[in-house]
Amino acid sequence: MSDANMMTNPDAPMSDEPATKTKPAWVKWAAIALGAVALFVAYRFLPISEWVQGFQEWVQGYGPLGWVIFIAVYAVTSFVLVPGSFMTLAAGAVWGLGGFPLVILGATLGSAMSFLAARYAFHDKVQTKVAEYPKFRAVNEAIRDEGWRVVGLLRLSPALPFSLQNWFLGITPVNFWPAQIATFFGIMPGTLLYVLLGSAGGSAAAGGDDAGFAKWIVLGVGIVATLVVTVIVTRKAKAKMAEFEGE
Repeated sequence: MSDANMMTNPDAPMSDEPATKTKPAWVKWAAIALGAVALFVAYRFLPISEWVQGFQEWVQGYGPLGWVIFIAVYAVTSFVLVPGSFMTLAAGAVWGLGGFPLVILGATLGSAMSFLAARYAFHDKVQTKVAEYPKFRAVNEAIRDEGWRVVGLLRLSPALPFSLQNWFLGITPVNFWPAQIATFFGIMPGTLLYVLLGSAGGSAAAGGDDAGFAKWIVLGVGIVATLVVTVIVTRKAKAKMAEFEGE
């Protein structure tokens, strides 16, 4: 498959042509491990919240151009696995409810970037390995069959951070556009809550009564979504296992 076809159809399989040079698998996994350690150290020791506050003050001076800058920065930070809650609160503090569409666009763009990176870098290798294990294969096909439903429920679930979900979905059989559309709508409840918290200022962000009540509602919805997606995938996987055993 040509590079042009790969870019226009992210759901198509990779080329079967042998590469002229291949790196040992351990090199790639070592790079991933080092990246994970670097991110952990950054979150632990770098003043990320202070940087976000500084960015918030800086972007206010750019007017409408600040919207574009914010969307781009949000997408990049999501791509490199920085938690989006800081940026979402900042959007609420700067633009109030007007920050809501900016976060949705930035998060969805970041989701698409991470999805495509995972799809082109890891998808085929992971799918080849998954096919060797019937249980994993069954879960994999269950996710494929449910598609956007699974994505939408995952976006409501607090079980896996948003930025990690983006990379995870890229290695699954879920198609690109259904995943991004489900993401666009699925992140709205949680995004609205955090934008409102940022807009309300210090007392709400610190966990005032109203904010606490809203948090519990969103958390409850997220827990229910987690249970629902678990039940759906489990039932579908069991049905797939029965099919495999009958083959």
